[in-house]
Amino acid sequence: MRDGMVAVVRWFDSWSGLEGMKSDASRQIDWLRCVPFIVIHLVCLAVVWVGWSWTAVGMAAALYVVRMFALTAFYHRYFSHRSFRTSRVMQFLFALLGSTAIQRGPLWWASHHRHHHRFSDQPEDAHSPLQHGFIYSHMGWFMTPSNFAPRLQLIRDFARYPELRFLDRFDVVVPVLAGAAVWIAGDLLARFAPGLGTSGAQLFVWGVISTVVLFHGTFTINSLAHIIGRQRYATGDGSRNSWLLTLITLGEGWHNNHHHYAASARLGHRWWEIDPAHAVLRLFARVGLIWDLRGVPEHVLATAAGQPCGRSGPGGATTARHDAFARGSSLTPADRSSFTDSSGGS
Repeated sequence: MRDGMVAVVRWFDSWSGLEGMKSDASRQIDWLRCVPFIVIHLVCLAVVWVGWSWTAVGMAAALYVVRMFALTAFYHRYFSHRSFRTSRVMQFLFALLGSTAIQRGPLWWASHHRHHHRFSDQPEDAHSPLQHGFIYSHMGWFMTPSNFAPRLQLIRDFARYPELRFLDRFDVVVPVLAGAAVWIAGDLLARFAPGLGTSGAQLFVWGVISTVVLFHGTFTINSLAHIIGRQRYATGDGSRNSWLLTLITLGEGWHNNHHHYAASARLGHRWWEIDPAHAVLRLFARVGLIWDLRGVPEHVLATAAGQPCGRSGPGGATTARHDAFARGSSLTPADRSSFTDSSGGS
């Protein structure tokens, strides 16, 4: 009974009983805790009643692209790997936009990703398809008590910001407000632009459809990106490069490149390896929203296939530099300075 009450409380306060979550190593899915995730999928069935319009479909597509960009550019390349710097205000706005994807808060997302890089495709890797199978790596892993809590020891650099801790702890707030905004927008369009043939309920349902497609598009990097594609670099894990996954995720499909050198904001290592998210980040840098956008050093690009770059040990699938940072151990002075920003941002 008590466990059920705690699971329900965590729908609204994801840090409730944080210490208990940290000590629970169970890999069994907590179905009650995951009811919201299941309901989101079921809401898609309401399309039978609300129908469709080009307005709704267009909005769903736009929401997918914007939020996929937020995940790959901000949750992944910024919060997980600090591949560029920005102001504290923009840092908060990046986290806010990423939160609309309903993939938990920035601290949870980035800390688990850092853990993945430390143990890629080893038994400790929570979402390795080679260790735990496709379904579990695709979505089962985050439905288990052992992975509910953020790994705060791996994200101390960002956990010191109270605004990020709030977004992470109460990760339901932003999605609820975003959903309400979409519904209100649909009602306004129905009233003032009836020719568009949409409504609040229709836009909301198609927004949810967009979210579900976004879920599984993102999850393919955990599962399929370690199964399909080609390996340019010997990273000691199953990470692969895939054009298909790149198109789905705006650049994340160059996964083997990324595991070879995780510190770069650019995931494509050849001119033909398109990386839409990086192109937008370059535009952000040009107008001053971000700076110190990290590229791929020439010595990394010149690394021969079969020669790992910056390995931290057998089976480690990240640069030694990033692995040291993820473990909270010592960094070189150059690395340490790259992880700080005297202006108050990151």
